Amino acid sequence: MSEADERGFQRHALTVATLTLASRMGGLARDACLSRLVGLNELTSGFTFAFLVPNLFRRLFGEGALSAALIPEQTRLESRDPAAARRLVAVVLSGVALALLTLLLIAESVVSLVPADAGDVGRELLPITLVYMPLVCIAALGGAVLQVRGRFALTAAIPIILNLCLIGSIVIAWCRSEGGVVDRDQIHLLAWGVVIAGLIQVAWTLFAVVRTRNPNAGRIDDRGRRRVRIARRRVIYQALPMILGLGVLQLNTFLDGLIASWPTFVGPTIFGMDYPLGVDAMATIAFASRLYEFPLGVFGIAIATAIFPQLAREAGTRDRFLATVRRGLRLTLFLGIPASAGIVLVRREFTAVVLEGNAFDLAAVEAVVAVLVPYAVALWAYSVNQLLVRAFYARRLPMVAVRIAVLVVAVNLVLNITLVFGTNLGVAGLAVSTAVCAMLQSLLLSRSLSRVLGRVWDGGVIGPAVRMLLLTAIMSTAVVLVGWLLPVISDVSTWTTALVRLLVLAATGAAVYLAGAGVLRMPELGWALGRDRRS
Repeated sequence: MSEADERGFQRHALTVATLTLASRMGGLARDACLSRLVGLNELTSGFTFAFLVPNLFRRLFGEGALSAALIPEQTRLESRDPAAARRLVAVVLSGVALALLTLLLIAESVVSLVPADAGDVGRELLPITLVYMPLVCIAALGGAVLQVRGRFALTAAIPIILNLCLIGSIVIAWCRSEGGVVDRDQIHLLAWGVVIAGLIQVAWTLFAVVRTRNPNAGRIDDRGRRRVRIARRRVIYQALPMILGLGVLQLNTFLDGLIASWPTFVGPTIFGMDYPLGVDAMATIAFASRLYEFPLGVFGIAIATAIFPQLAREAGTRDRFLATVRRGLRLTLFLGIPASAGIVLVRREFTAVVLEGNAFDLAAVEAVVAVLVPYAVALWAYSVNQLLVRAFYARRLPMVAVRIAVLVVAVNLVLNITLVFGTNLGVAGLAVSTAVCAMLQSLLLSRSLSRVLGRVWDGGVIGPAVRMLLLTAIMSTAVVLVGWLLPVISDVSTWTTALVRLLVLAATGAAVYLAGAGVLRMPELGWALGRDRRS
């Protein structure tokens, strides 16, 4: 294998990051439409919760356990037996499709038995959005196959379809509404926009899977069929414990949504006491999550996605595998640390530019900012976790990551209840709990992986990380100083003022940080551009 192949994940990471940036920009445009035309209210909370459910299955089946179990097996077969690799794809996709369709019928039956009261927008929309569940899972699983084949661009572009469909459905709902704000009668159009997006995503992905298969694969022989059976068993055996563990993790996410959505789905009281969260809590969390997930998707998930096939190839070579993990950590921190600080520094401007206007007023902006800050502090940890979990999957040690996930879930649930009901943090308590648990998970994953491979965080990682922290401190100082010289956003500020401040402050921070990295000759700067191979 050539040096370029060995370190090719940086180039793929740049490709994924570029297209993910376009996708995330579309996501911000989608949220801008949603906030301005619907607002921060129970309608948004209901739609957000209904959309949360199929997304949980996407993370669990599509992008989670099944993809993680399939990629190593698919990687091995693509190089050894292309015909068997093609058959494995067909077997897995058809089997998953059948299982998910069965699950959809069961879920729809259960939901139909739950009566929807007059205010339960989420329960009205859930039967529609559930249809998206098998569609997005199949699309995500097909995307994993494309990643193995080195087609990262097609997979990274898939979310753009969802953004376009949702923006279109929001605009149509707004045009059909009265008074310039989407009402309850029109909110159902958003749910149908999700379903249409799923249909297009599946068609797009399956077409790409067929088009990228090896034309010289030939017909599968008896040895190939045995390889497929063995690989299929391995996928199932590896996926089942992951589903068990990740299912607990996704259940915790679902419980977080229930905690935030209680006033919308149940009522303003619990056990005779006033509930500490309002009807807009779920929408507040959703908007804040979208904002911090913007850099997370562009940098953190992009790096982890691009590095996974390479880790699968190098799983049998300890030194090379460890070197790739360390290099991935350095690149992740190089982008994640300043991104965490950057969002905190421009939190007000960022939120106002994306969300403020029409139905979304300054009070709503402040509510989202209060939740965004604790989320953003741990942005680097979310990114690191994406990488470390994939390292365990590539080494066929999923249960190690699963046990850690279960422990973190328990801590997160206790913290959620404590911070929401025992403090005055309100909905921000859920974000604080998420951030603390993400950092705890990073610590536990790093410690466990070091026991398997040797020190993951050696001097070659810690030394550069210290330089990144110093550069981030310098960057933050420069941004604060420049911010003092700019017009301050007040209660009568305009969207243009917020935009100018955001652009100036972001440009200042990026220029200072990148210039400092260049002066210090940090190789991570070249890796981020996908071209430098220095260590």
